[in-house]
Amino acid sequence: MTTAPRADHVGSLLRPPSLLLARDDAAAGRLGPDAVRTAEDEAIGEALRLQRQVGLEIFSDGEYRRRSFLSELAAAVDGFTDGHSEMRWKGDDNQPDMRSTSKIVGATLRKRRRMTEAEVAFLHEHAPGPFKTTVPEFSYFPLSSWQPDVSGGAYPRREDLFDDLSAIVRSEVEALQADGVSYIQLDSVGFATLVDDDHREWLAGTGTDPDSYVAAAAEALQRCLQGLRCDGVTLAMHMCRGNSRNRWLASGGYDRIAAEVFGRVPVDRWLLEYDTERAGGFEPLRHVPDGATVVLGLVSTKTSRLEDPDDLVRRVEEASAYVPVERLALSPQCGFASVAEGNALSWDDQRRKLELVVSTSQRIWG
Repeated sequence: MTTAPRADHVGSLLRPPSLLLARDDAAAGRLGPDAVRTAEDEAIGEALRLQRQVGLEIFSDGEYRRRSFLSELAAAVDGFTDGHSEMRWKGDDNQPDMRSTSKIVGATLRKRRRMTEAEVAFLHEHAPGPFKTTVPEFSYFPLSSWQPDVSGGAYPRREDLFDDLSAIVRSEVEALQADGVSYIQLDSVGFATLVDDDHREWLAGTGTDPDSYVAAAAEALQRCLQGLRCDGVTLAMHMCRGNSRNRWLASGGYDRIAAEVFGRVPVDRWLLEYDTERAGGFEPLRHVPDGATVVLGLVSTKTSRLEDPDDLVRRVEEASAYVPVERLALSPQCGFASVAEGNALSWDDQRRKLELVVSTSQRIWG
């Protein structure tokens, strides 16, 4: 591992209105792919300038070429069809829970192309410093994208998806290493979804034991990443409870999954959501192996309210009871726009949040 910034961020950023408009025009047939690519390039340039201005030392393209943080996996792989997941979003706005739009597995999954090649080529040319590239981690897909009447012909059980998904993700990580990417981040929703009582009850009702699923998924991910850690490359994993237009999928601490996931998955860096009480306490961090860094996601991308720097310092001190402070870092809890529409924050709100991460990390670690 070489890329170890104290001030980190998950990757996705609010899309500028010009990019959203270009995508709408493309969907309506008013704009061609070359014009959309130009709009993406210009927006990414703006995102890179923002990151440099606030003092970040690791850069991303804001995931501006994607529909969502995980959309490129389905776009690059044959075997998916449109549908709705059984997973339901939760929120504070008194609206009914919403089913998640999802790609459903309808046939054997076969990788058709790279997920991140265009992203990496542009960042190699334009990023003002080291950059990260994000890849969807696969444990969520058997939960959200497997339905017995649609998927059962190719994969009789949810867990039968692990081998093919693992091979797809591993091949992308290997390609990123060959591309010279120094920070590769897996974005995971599946594990943290199963800290939630409602989702555990739902999964058990389908005939799958939640704890057995977590163990099987962690073992599959361990095999997927085996031997991939190497000098010069930071391999990280972000665990999220869902982040879509200020909503979330799950509530609960990491206690139920910590031993299996932290103990098995061989990564250098964990980016963990800790911005609300829904995330629980820091006690599960005792399961993080020696040598791994924990990036505390203490700054929320779901609200414009700016956190108190003193509170952030205090919470880092609390976490240091379980992981030494020299192995801690700071970030927002998730991206600002895990889906293209983004969370209900302004561009200035986003800037202030990122500036807070940088200034607080400098205060703690110098």
